[in-house]
Formats: sequence, structure tokens, C-alpha cells
Amino acid sequence: MTQTLIELLKNKWLNQWRLFWLIATPISLIMIVAMLQIKVWDAPAVSSMIQLSVRLAVPLLFLAFAASSLQVLFPSALTRWLLRNRKIMGLSFAVAMAWQGFFIIWLTMVFRDYYVQEVYVLRDAIEGVIGYLFLVAMTVTSFNFGRKRLSPKAWRRLHKVGIYSLWAYAYGVYWWNLFYYPGPIWLDFVYYVAGFSACALRSAAWRKKRLVKMQRAPQPVVVPAVLKWTGLVIALAGIVVAFVTPTWRQLSEDLLTGYAFTALPEKYLPYWPFEPFIPLLIIAFGAYVSVLVRPPAKSVYPESGPA
Repeated sequence: MTQTLIELLKNKWLNQWRLFWLIATPISLIMIVAMLQIKVWDAPAVSSMIQLSVRLAVPLLFLAFAASSLQVLFPSALTRWLLRNRKIMGLSFAVAMAWQGFFIIWLTMVFRDYYVQEVYVLRDAIEGVIGYLFLVAMTVTSFNFGRKRLSPKAWRRLHKVGIYSLWAYAYGVYWWNLFYYPGPIWLDFVYYVAGFSACALRSAAWRKKRLVKMQRAPQPVVVPAVLKWTGLVIALAGIVVAFVTPTWRQLSEDLLTGYAFTALPEKYLPYWPFEPFIPLLIIAFGAYVSVLVRPPAKSVYPESGPA
């Protein structure tokens, strides 16, 4: 990385609140311009605004979600900049989602029949409400007046569970667009790959941190080669499975749905039967297997689970 780029990333306009305004202002301007260009405000027009707000929001969410993993795996001035401004990415994401919330309320209040007949699915609504609750809580506790009301442990848990919840919803949307609904567009594929990669990087970063702890232990532990390579093959299989989804999606749906005991999960449980996340679970399992040797019990380095 050139010295020029390093200095650029230190510029005050590319950090903290100035960066927030550099991101949030264009988002709002794009939304306003799009509103002014719409001639007839019918239900499809409002739906298009919801879609636009999501497309503006999702890259910011994925960047915030992947920031810590990128710094672990590829430490550089760029990844340090991203990690330093992860909060700003999250707050900018909240701005775009506020626009989405505005248009969702508009759609449900003004075009209720269209919403109920064309849009509403109970489980999707539950997923969305959960995501918004986490988003509001995370936004409030991103400021001192909200953060001081939680213990450090509770704050970390809120933001960790919250960011996973928001990522899962956004990633799931593009998985369904790509592999379930007809007529996906190129942007669906781009966002699917971005969301998939953001989570897969977390498994890779967890593996790297665990290896470092094992090497730094008073009695360093070497992972047996058979476990290392088995885990890596499993993780690679997860990547392959992610991109051949059409070959197994219908089979998994047939196996995991349609029973009496799955009736309630199918109706109420978000993401059931968790098809979008199967490849990522395979990758996480592979990462775990590849370091399946615990450091000595007396290690001065504390244990930690996957990020």
C-alpha cells in the first residue's frame, strides 16, 4: 500500500463523524431524488423505494460485519481504517434503513391491501421486526448515553447478536432472490457473494486467532496434519455447496419441511429450515476441525469461541 493511500486514510474527512456525513448525505440525496422522479405514487412505486434503500444499506452492513475479520486476516492500513470506522458504517447503515422503515410504514398504512396480498409473510415480518429492534438498540447504545446503561459484557452481547441478526436477514434476502425467486439480477449475486464472504471470513479469522493462541501458549501445540487438512477440505466443501445450491435446495426443503412437527417452525421460526446458512455452517465446522486440539489447560491465554 502506497504512503499516499496511508496518509489519505488518516484524513479527518475520511474518519469518524465527517465520514458519517460523507456517506449518509449521499444516501439521503439519492432517496430524495428517486422520490422526486416518481410520477405516480402507487404501491409498486413505494415497494421500489424500499428496494432502493436496502440496496444502499446492505454494503455498509457487510463492511461493518466483516471489519474485525479483515483486520485479523489481512492487517493493513486499509483494514485498520475500516475497523476504526466500523461504528460509522453501522450508523450509516441505520440511516439507509430508516428510509426503508419510512417506506414500509407508508406501504402498510396507505396500501394495506397490496401489502397483505403481495408482500406480507408472517415469518418474514417476524424476521424484519427482530432486525429493526436490534438496529434501534444498537444505534442507541452506540452513543455514550445509551452505552453507559449497559455493562460492557451486555453491550458486547447486544452488538454481537445484533450484527449477526442483521447480517442474516440481509444475506437471506439475496439468497432467496438468487436461488428461489425467478428472474434474479446481477446485483443479487453480488450481494449474495458479499454476504457469504463476510461470514466465511469470520470463521477464517477465528481459526487464525486460535492458532496464534496455541502457538503462544507456554507449551505450544501442533495441530495434527490429518485434522488440519480434513478441516480445510470440509471448509472447501462448504464453499462448493454454497455455489451449487440449485442442486440441493429442493431436496433439503423436502427433507426438512412438510411434517406435522415442523408446522409451527415453518410458520413462525425465522429462516427455517436455515437453508441459506447450511454452507456457512459447514465452513465453520471445517474451521473448528482444523484446529481441533486444545491449548494446555494452564495457558495464560484465555479461551474464546468463534466470532
